[in-house]
Amino acid sequence: MPKRGYHHGNLRQALVEAALELIEARGPMGFTLSEAAKRAGVTPAAVYRHFGGREDLIAEAARQGYEIFADTMQYAYDKGQPSALASFEATGRAYLAFARRYPGHYIAMFESGISVNRTPDLAAVAARARAVLERAAEELSQHIPADRRPPPAMFSAHVWAMSHGVVELFARNSPGTQSPFPPEDLLETGIGIYLRGLGLIPPDA
Repeated sequence: MPKRGYHHGNLRQALVEAALELIEARGPMGFTLSEAAKRAGVTPAAVYRHFGGREDLIAEAARQGYEIFADTMQYAYDKGQPSALASFEATGRAYLAFARRYPGHYIAMFESGISVNRTPDLAAVAARARAVLERAAEELSQHIPADRRPPPAMFSAHVWAMSHGVVELFARNSPGTQSPFPPEDLLETGIGIYLRGLGLIPPDA
């Protein structure tokens, strides 16, 4: 691809997309800014018009990922309404679907070591994504007796952790891990066991 320097039509986004491809192929620390610039078809010097370094570029990829993630979670939540249980379960499945469809974004968000507090915009959109799952947990937890009711943030964190574990171990072809069951089934049954323990679904459901 020929060098286009400062005349690139949308250099910032082209660099993000190049970074996402490299992150997916090599991991968040497996490429340089020069390689991202080359893939985007610009000179390395042009990168610094938009990003101070590789971490800033990865942070922007993560921010865009959280935007997609938050919208995905919101769509899943809305689709499950008016059932609090259906909305809660749908947000768990949406996590798995997002990780499969947007692996570069997922890695930038959760495996790059970039803090969600690196920039105000990144922190805000990450909070928006968490808020969807917490709202679903809060609605569902109203059906639990007060003396057995975990805080909604803890409730949602448990399911987030379960979803993340299924993705990491079984949905991304991690070396040395395999399961005779599809990741979707593992997540659904895991959430089912958790909800039965809280008395939210019948033991035989």
